[in-house]
Parts: sequence; C-alpha cells; structure tokens
Amino acid sequence: MTTKQNTLYVGSLAKGLRLLRAFDESHTELTLSDLAQRSGLDKSATQRLANTLHIEGMLDKDPVTRRFRPSHAWLQMAYAYYWSDPLVGQTIPKLISLSQEIGETINLAELSGDHIIYVSRLPCKRTYFAATIIGRRLPALSTSAGRAMLATFPEDERRAAVDNWPIIQFTPCTTLDRGSIRDSVERAVHDGFAISTGQMILNEIGVAAPIPGHDGRAMAAVQCSVSAHTWTREKIIAEILPQIQDTANSISPSFQAQRGYSRSPAG
Repeated sequence: MTTKQNTLYVGSLAKGLRLLRAFDESHTELTLSDLAQRSGLDKSATQRLANTLHIEGMLDKDPVTRRFRPSHAWLQMAYAYYWSDPLVGQTIPKLISLSQEIGETINLAELSGDHIIYVSRLPCKRTYFAATIIGRRLPALSTSAGRAMLATFPEDERRAAVDNWPIIQFTPCTTLDRGSIRDSVERAVHDGFAISTGQMILNEIGVAAPIPGHDGRAMAAVQCSVSAHTWTREKIIAEILPQIQDTANSISPSFQAQRGYSRSPAG
C-alpha cells in the first residue's frame, strides 16, 4: 500500500521524521539550511518543523550558532526500545560470557529491512570508539551477520535480496560483485555461518552465526570482529566459530517468535 492510498498516513509527521533522519555520524549538528538540504524539504517547512521539534524536546539548539543537534530524548527512546526487544535482554548475559572467553569484539545484529543494525556491542581492549556505539546500520549484503541471516531465507528470497539490496563501498576490499556475494551467501547456507574480510574496515574479519527463529528464518545473528593481523580464517573457524555457534544456538527461538512486528525498509 502506498502512502497516498493509506488514509491513516500523516504527512506532516512523516516530514518531521525526515528531519530527524537528517542526523547521522557525519552530520551531528545542522543549520536550517543543512536540514532543508538533507531532508529535501523547503526552508519554510524546515523552520516550522525544527522549531516544533526543539520545543518538544527532540532537538537541542545552540543559542549562538543556531545549529540543531539530537537531544537526550533520543536516548530515552533507545532505552524504551531495549525494554521492548526481548531478544536483547536474553542474549546480554550470553554475549558477556562469550566476550570474556574470546577476548574480542562481540555484537548482536538484527535485520532491519535490507540492512543490519547492531543492537548490542561488547568491545575488546583494541576497539575504537565507533565500534562501541549501538544503532549502527549497515548494508546487510556487505556484512557477515547480514549474509548469515540471509542464508536462512528461502532460495527465491535469497536471490531477490542479492539482486536488489543495496551495496555501498566502504573500503577498497568491499565486494561489489553480486555474483561473488551470492556465492558467499550460498556457502553460508551450506556452512551455517558467514565470514567476511575487509568489507567495512580494512584488515578486519567478521564471522557470524545466525540465531534461527521458530520457522528457521533468522532475524538476528551473533557476530565477532577480529584483526586480520592476528587471526586467520582457519584459526577463526577452529577457535572462535564453535563458541559463536554455541551461543547463537543457545538463544531460545521463542523470543524470535514473540517478535511479530513488521519492519519497514527503514527499520
């Protein structure tokens, strides 16, 4: 159903949300002109919406520069989300234990449309700041977690995803060839896990195991990131993978069954 056909669709609210989505890790403080440009809204609408969002506590405004930035209300919304997602609460103790055993960065990723999003992150000592922040959203096809989850989908859905889901080049090693990505996903179907190298960060290897739901389809995965300077694929498969798979398999699929909400492409 398109938005024009949906009589319950509120266009003004959608425009306000477009304004909020203008902020990301590269655009943390924005002027009205910046907001208008990034949201695609005209200056007048942008001014009214930004002022309303400021009054409602969703945006902070610097009194000197007049720039807007996300407010603490965003953290309150994230807090509410964590209480609403039963998978997060169940997996945290298991992820902490796994992180302590392996000594490497451990993530819980969930499928968000055609992307994955990190909902829990347990960094290791060498982890840089960006890799500690929850909420990072990445193209599923370029991540080990995304490929591991996609591998649990029916064949026709896998093929459609590989053909149509977005690919963004993050490093010179990011795989852009969809045929190669399809091969990787199909290997994950056979192996039950996925490994990627240098896709998001050079010299970083990601390995992920899906968390199957009650119907066998995974909407989440346990993922580990390690340095290619100290780990090889063979060593990862021998020493890290069994623990990741044990953790993923120990997470009850009943929690996935409870998640009966539909997700939009935007997550």
